[in-house]
Amino acid sequence: MDRALKARLEARFGDIAIGPIRQRHDETEMRIAARDVQDVMRALHDEAEFRFEMIADLAGVDTGEHMQVVYHLWGETTADWLRIVADDLSREDPRAPSITFLWKGAEWMEREAYDMFGIVFEGNRDLRRIYMPPDYTSFPLRKDFFLPDDAARSPGGGVRHMERTNEPHGAPAGTVRRAKA
Repeated sequence: MDRALKARLEARFGDIAIGPIRQRHDETEMRIAARDVQDVMRALHDEAEFRFEMIADLAGVDTGEHMQVVYHLWGETTADWLRIVADDLSREDPRAPSITFLWKGAEWMEREAYDMFGIVFEGNRDLRRIYMPPDYTSFPLRKDFFLPDDAARSPGGGVRHMERTNEPHGAPAGTVRRAKA
């Protein structure tokens, strides 16, 4: 743990951070409001005492109560990874500012979080689906997304065991070959 990094973060962002700055192993975590993302990220990227020059990951999170965006940053001024959590995004209309003005590679990461969670990154010039078809209306990694045969909703209902084969409806007997035991 880089305790000097924690001290620098507390001195610079103590009034912006939501809750305490936490450290565990080689990772430091700071939670902020979504409205503060651009200012905090610009400072972490540009200011000499931080210089976090690489974004390793950006991910959406659905806690079940609200949405989050999690950023993982690396910089040469510390051995710690920095995790920034933009917290308390609305579930009905999750929005966060884009950080593509700092890290061009964040464009694809923001598109993925949009596609899977429905988080809109304001300022992303190409925010469109990356995995799902363009006309798809749902977001597969949200906790309120269910498949028609989702076992979590009805235990055993609609779930076919791997050992059972399904006979095609109306097929003549012997269509499905069975292995002899």
